[in-house]
Amino acid sequence: MTIRTRFAPSPTGYLHIGGVRTALFNYLLAKQAGGQFLLRIDDTDQNRNVEAALQPILDGFKWLGLNWDEGPEVNGPFAPYFQSQRLEHYQAAVEKLLASGHAYFDFAKPEEIESQKEQAKKEGKAFIYDRAFMADTPEKRAAFEAEGRPFAVRLKMPRVGQCQFHDLVRGDCSFEWSDEQDHVVQRSDGTCLYHLASVVDDHDFQITHVVRAVEHLPNTARQIFIAESLGYVLPIFAHLPYVAEPGGTAKLSKRKLDKYLKQKDFAALCQMGDTIAQRANMQVSKETFNPVVVDFYRETGFLPGAVLNYLLLLGWSLDDSTEHFTLEDAVKHFSLARVNKAPASFDPQKLVAFQTRWMNNLDLKKKVAMVLPFLQKAGFVSEPAPCEMADRLGRIVQAAGDRIKVAGDILQFDELFATAESLAIDEETFQKRLAKDASAISALRDFREVLASAETFTHESLEPQLKQFVEERGIKLGTCINALRVAVTGKANGLGIFDYFEILGRAETLERIDRCLAKL
Repeated sequence: MTIRTRFAPSPTGYLHIGGVRTALFNYLLAKQAGGQFLLRIDDTDQNRNVEAALQPILDGFKWLGLNWDEGPEVNGPFAPYFQSQRLEHYQAAVEKLLASGHAYFDFAKPEEIESQKEQAKKEGKAFIYDRAFMADTPEKRAAFEAEGRPFAVRLKMPRVGQCQFHDLVRGDCSFEWSDEQDHVVQRSDGTCLYHLASVVDDHDFQITHVVRAVEHLPNTARQIFIAESLGYVLPIFAHLPYVAEPGGTAKLSKRKLDKYLKQKDFAALCQMGDTIAQRANMQVSKETFNPVVVDFYRETGFLPGAVLNYLLLLGWSLDDSTEHFTLEDAVKHFSLARVNKAPASFDPQKLVAFQTRWMNNLDLKKKVAMVLPFLQKAGFVSEPAPCEMADRLGRIVQAAGDRIKVAGDILQFDELFATAESLAIDEETFQKRLAKDASAISALRDFREVLASAETFTHESLEPQLKQFVEERGIKLGTCINALRVAVTGKANGLGIFDYFEILGRAETLERIDRCLAKL
């Protein structure tokens, strides 16, 4: 059997990080067996669809490297892959269910259904529709239509026995048929609902494994009823634990951002993103630019491999020690048998730790390529970049080391892309570390001459000269370094001072010192 899996996002919102984890597991299961991973767009709810959300969903999967074998922009033998374009398939299924007696026309008005629900509530009973307005004969249908009643098509669910099936994550599952409602599968306007459409599509697309989040588990009985009523072979089911909110057990939600911002690690991740967005002149909104949505990671400069590595281990493990997985490694080792049933909490700090590790292991040229677009967005580097910029950027990235956790972090070193004329000097730092310290002013003036006459302008040659300089004058090393840092960078913190000397070069360094001294 060729394994075929699918991920079916609804374009009612942007790509949720929990959805990505589900898609990843589908991808891995299919690819490990040499099968196909499909992308289907479940857009039956036209009132809730967000036109602008579809492309970011597709772009998010492309960025992650979770390339689909069939679906939007790729097509395939079962096209179209949008539910809104497959209505005739669902209509045919409805007609088959009606003909076989597994569904019926229902002419109950909404207020009549509500009345039955209220009565059941008063009696302390579970609501079960009494089918009082079921038209199971042409005569009844004609009579109801003569009253001007609208109709829907409902499933005629069993009232006794159990629905039993085996789940690859949950084990043996059973649901009482008596707990199931006569679910609507077609509205009065002729449009069909998700449960019918999903079953029909899974059959038509030859999906062998339905791997989805556990919140869909209660839907499974009605979907099995639909499939068996239509004569379909059932797929194999696997219901994954959901991704839980930071430090909690409730499902991670895009609607609870204000709550999550009270958690320090989540707030820190958001602040990092906001800082990068501000420096890069990015127009962002909370709806799409937050750690619950995958776009956040692409736009701040995370590595897709690091994000996938972290998500892989949310609810799955190979053993007690292995943590680093490339996508290729994951394809090789993945197994649904090792998926944990319990929800796994989203941990922003751990995600950043994975990203930092991946970034530290990245080849220098690739790092430079990652940071360059952020510098161009911020206007620090022209587009196209000058040829000589690659070497300078390489030295900056190398000097920054693990300070660059994500590519957008390069923007914190804006002082390296300013001219001496445009360099902003923090006034509070200037006053505290230089202007109000006579010894610092003297050290800056005198060491400026050492820098001007130095035979070579490298870390190796300048560091011993600075040490000799402070020893001869009997001043603290920190006093001199702080004064130099203020003059050269305009900031209190940053890279090592000798890294700045080497990257800026003698002429630029001296010009910055001179401009700073002129402020005194």
